[in-house]
Amino acid sequence: MDKLNNPYATALDGLILNDPVSAFFDFCREREKIRLARESGDPFPWTNDPIFQQARFLNVFREDDRGSKAILSFAKDLEKDLPMLIHALFFARWCNRQETLDELSPDILLQPEMLLKTLKSFEPWCNPTAYPVESIHWEETQHSRLDAATTLFGNIKESLTKIIIEAQGDVIKATNAINVRFKMQNDFPIFMAVIDLAWFRPDIIHPTSHVPTGIGAVTYLDRLQKHLGLKNHQETCEKMIALQKEHWPEAKRAFQPIDIEYLSCECRKYYSYVNGTKLFEGKNVFQPIGL
Repeated sequence: MDKLNNPYATALDGLILNDPVSAFFDFCREREKIRLARESGDPFPWTNDPIFQQARFLNVFREDDRGSKAILSFAKDLEKDLPMLIHALFFARWCNRQETLDELSPDILLQPEMLLKTLKSFEPWCNPTAYPVESIHWEETQHSRLDAATTLFGNIKESLTKIIIEAQGDVIKATNAINVRFKMQNDFPIFMAVIDLAWFRPDIIHPTSHVPTGIGAVTYLDRLQKHLGLKNHQETCEKMIALQKEHWPEAKRAFQPIDIEYLSCECRKYYSYVNGTKLFEGKNVFQPIGL
């Protein structure tokens, strides 16, 4: 991850959180309560928390998010063809837009000219500010986001498969090994494609694998690490997973390292609003459909 240019590095400066562990699980419980209330048909606002009423947040469990559901649907039934599954997941994370994935079938990935024509007919990418995807390199050639998504990944899916298998289930090793070739400043899209593989092929990428820390999660994970007196973010994730039994035993499933990393980003977001370093404006503002 490109931590040298982290726009969130000072987001929590000056904020007093006496117990960031409890604050983490407080966030999780309230956000999950909102999801359940919303899905059961209860009327907005689903919570008395003014920050949750006004701002957008991902769900506590990744599989409940719209984008994740789109990826799970897009790549379903590809488990037996590992190179094709990896091709589909890399395309999905380079695109990272639910509406695009919902419009496509993975079969179109085998027809790059038709895929290119289809993608050019509408806006295929998610918000590039929130989710930047830069050009990548492969064998001394630079490839744009569009070229990588439509052509390159199909050509190198066997090579990507070999690299990932050689990582022996380790997300960090797989991400780093691929980025030796891709040369991305921000390797987040690689990381996401690799960890998504654990949903489909846990024998290839282990769901319990440690993960790299994204720039959005650094600030809150640093707080947790310091509070818990641990050496690094990996130890911190392990401890937070163990503490779930104490702080949130009724959760629908046990956390994994990716969950702690992902939720630390959401907690950084939430407590940035508390701190006044993030404002309710633009795409940050939650607007319930129909209101």
